[in-house]
Parts: sequence; structure tokens; C-alpha cells
Amino acid sequence: MLFNLGSSLLALLSLHVYGSVALPVVPVGLESRADGIAQSTYDNLVRYAKFSSAAYQLVCPRPLGNTLVKSLNKGNTEGFVARDDGRKEIVVSLRGTFSIPDALTDLKILLTPLKSVGITDVGSAKVHFGFLEAYNLVASDVIAAVKGQLASRPSYSVVVTGHSLGGALASLAAVSLKAAVPSANLKLYTYGQPRVGDPAFASLVESRLGVPNIFRAVHTYDGVPTFLLGSIGYRHFANEFWNFQEPPSAKNTRQCSGGEDASCSKSIPSTFINPAHILYFGQPMALNPLLCIAG
Repeated sequence: MLFNLGSSLLALLSLHVYGSVALPVVPVGLESRADGIAQSTYDNLVRYAKFSSAAYQLVCPRPLGNTLVKSLNKGNTEGFVARDDGRKEIVVSLRGTFSIPDALTDLKILLTPLKSVGITDVGSAKVHFGFLEAYNLVASDVIAAVKGQLASRPSYSVVVTGHSLGGALASLAAVSLKAAVPSANLKLYTYGQPRVGDPAFASLVESRLGVPNIFRAVHTYDGVPTFLLGSIGYRHFANEFWNFQEPPSAKNTRQCSGGEDASCSKSIPSTFINPAHILYFGQPMALNPLLCIAG
């Protein structure tokens, strides 16, 4: 393995559950549905789950076989910027919870005014203090790397992705990148992402990025997306894509309505980090170093 299991709360849990998730225990409330999404949409959810998983590796020289533009590593915030010339994409992937300091970041739940590089006119929007603090460590590097690539490749699109804590950071990165490069064709893909801010922030994300460009995936009964409660001021932004039952497939994934669809993952009481949080669309998060050399 390319990562330090001794210092990783997430990896320890991953190793504990990975051998037992082939037939996960699904709580009452996950009923069969007739819903489904387009196969192309599902394939993209699978693809960016792999990029999100690759961000957990200590070194990632060829993310999914693509060009590494920049490694991100400041404080406890890590990830990378990659370039996929085949698909003409710049991909920003930010790492999820991987260490005790990361876990402490997760616990800084006080809502604070949104202040980040280049983001203006945010109104009353507030976000999780720890998430904002962590993203701001790399905000300038992310923006500089993406702008540098787009300067010579203006037709390329931008995808920002991440799992868990990385998904929260990705949502902040997407807003700051859209502010820095308003003309960019930008999409956001997150996996097991907790709520990041208040209703004003959720509305800001939706308006700045455009709801059709947001893909917030939740795996069955993953408890992390519902852990930060609305009762303490948090709200999700749209769109949720709920992989509501096994096996993962286009027909077993539902596009939900708005950010807080009561018939989707919100319908299941949170159990925080659980086996469903570790697997996304067949990808065991953090456990596949081969993603850093090949797709």
C-alpha cells in the first residue's frame, strides 16, 4: 500500500469493513425503486469516484493514466490537479479524511462567513469552519494550476471531485474556480460528502455552478452526508444521486429532487462512518494505488 495505515482513521475502518461489504447489511428503509439514470451519467459517476479514490495515495504520478499537473499538499490538505487530453478535461481531486488532524478538521463544525480566494458577493452564506480553513490552504494553488492549463487549452472543461471531507473541499473549490474562470465549463462530483454550509451557501453553489452541473453521490445508507444536521444550520445543495440499493448500477441510482429530498438518503437516520461510506460505485475508497498509474 502507498499510504500509512497507522495514521489513517479512514483507512483503518476501510480495512475493517472491506472484506465484509460484498453483502452489506442494508437497514430497513431501502426499498426497491423503479428509478434509474442514463448510463452515461452513471459511467461518469464511476469515473470520478476513481479520481476521488486516487487522491488518498501519498504519491499519484499518473492519475488514472493521465498527466499529473500539480500535487496539492499544504497542512493536512492534499490532492492533485490532472489533465486528461483524451477527454479534454482538467480534473481537480481533493483527499478525504485520512488522519487524526483531518478528523479534527471534520469536528470544527462552527458555521463561519464564506471567505476564499476570488469569491465575492456571497451575501450571508456561511460554511463549516474546518472545511473552509482546509480548502483555503490550497485555494491559490488550485486556481493557479487550473488557470494555467486553461490558458493554453481554453476548450478543456473542468471537473472538481472528492470523497467525504474531500467532497466538502471540492464544493468550495468549484465555487472559487468558477469565480476565477467564469467562462469555464465546470462540473462538480462528490461522494459521501457531508453538508458544507447553510441554506444561503447551498443556494450560492446551485446558482454559481448551475444545478445540472452538480453530481452529489450518496451510497445507500452512508451516514456521513446526513451527519451535520439541518437543525444546527446546515443544508445540502442539489443534485443528489442516490445509489439506493445494491448492486451499483444505473438502474439502481436515482436523481433526487433538490438538496434535501426526504425520499432519498435523508430518509435514513445517520450512522456516520459505516461500510457504505467506504465503497462508491464499486470503488473501495483509498484502497487502490493502481489508480495512480492506470485508469
